[in-house]
Amino acid sequence: MENSLRNDFLSAMSRACCTVNIVTTDGPAGRSGATVSAMSSVSADGAAPTLLVCLHQNSATAQAMRDNGSFCVNVLRDSQSAISDRFAGRQDTIDGKFAGAAWETGSTGAPRLNGGLVAFDCRVASEQKIGTHHVFIGEVVAISTEDEGLPLIYSGRAYGRPARLDAARGCTA
Repeated sequence: MENSLRNDFLSAMSRACCTVNIVTTDGPAGRSGATVSAMSSVSADGAAPTLLVCLHQNSATAQAMRDNGSFCVNVLRDSQSAISDRFAGRQDTIDGKFAGAAWETGSTGAPRLNGGLVAFDCRVASEQKIGTHHVFIGEVVAISTEDEGLPLIYSGRAYGRPARLDAARGCTA
């Protein structure tokens, strides 16, 4: 790919807004986790709802998810940027990524963050390598929600929080 197209793509994508998530896994391949912004619903219909997450090909978490066959997507609250930084490798932690936060074990065995906004416990339904990333499709087997709150978002290469939307107004696009 042409380098200028790649740079234009990265610059343009930085204008998009996305939630910040920690994807975790545990099992025979061990416990692992990573910060991801590439997470989206796929379908609410079928045998089970599905979602997707994308991880870099060199990610130890991608290999562990494949081998463990399960993962949990933990959607972070607007006050949890330090957890995102820890799992993104931006903070050196002697105790490891999972230190400094409380975790429970989900039904698939993947760690679920206590106090996160939402957690989707998933079994790996399929995986495909596209370019430098692995795209995992997960069948959702359990959903955990905490008290209402706002998600941590990422846009313009910075964390933020959305303005609370007035559901009564609806959308007039």
